[in-house]
Amino acid sequence: MRTGSEPATARSALRVRFWLSMWGLAWAIFGTTAFALAERPGWAAACGVLWLVVTVDMAMILRHIRQGPHYQPGRDVPPYRPPEGGPPYPGPPRHGHP
Repeated sequence: MRTGSEPATARSALRVRFWLSMWGLAWAIFGTTAFALAERPGWAAACGVLWLVVTVDMAMILRHIRQGPHYQPGRDVPPYRPPEGGPPYPGPPRHGHP
């Protein structure tokens, strides 16, 4: 059901994001280890930074999952009601075409 307020009330598929983060974490760890063993410190550092970013993202995802249905709604949680008075942003342009 579209209400026109999706950008303000959108929900994220947090479990999918979690598993994609796990996949990225595994590759970042592998890359860091492989480049360190191959004596490529620049690439190892780049993979290490990616490892850090993925870890922080995963922590935020887990925090939102633990916060309950506000961030991870189930099938029994209906979509958010649109804000009263219309969307908080200008709507799409209206054309006078028939």
